Amino acid sequence: MGSTRAKIMVINTDPVFLQLMDDLLTEQGYNTIPWREGKTAYEIVKKERPDLLILDIRLTNPEEGWQLVEVLKFDPHTRRIPIIIASADRQFLESKEPILRQKGCFTLEKPFELEDLLTSVRQALSSSSENGEARSRG
Repeated sequence: MGSTRAKIMVINTDPVFLQLMDDLLTEQGYNTIPWREGKTAYEIVKKERPDLLILDIRLTNPEEGWQLVEVLKFDPHTRRIPIIIASADRQFLESKEPILRQKGCFTLEKPFELEDLLTSVRQALSSSSENGEARSRG
């Protein structure tokens, strides 16, 4: 691993899931930013400039996560941050996967195995580096 640890922001309303993700990702050497509020997430993403977002598409309501993706992908300062959509809603993931891929998002169905999470994280971070978005400052 390089000297700069990737910064991963996890946005989810479930405090247990956030703690689990924080523990797992920190153990793997990543810096994490757990965040519970979809309404304020956009401002925090702009401020923190994470290398990756892991987002539950259904936060406090079914549209909140989707709206956050739209805003993040519209803003030139955040559009290239890769996003992993982690959701237990298989039907949503399957129906929206082409649109999500077009927006540069990855999908991960809950529940997931640790190795599936880590593979998705590596792929998303790698895609960010390939696009010239590896950030040395945050």
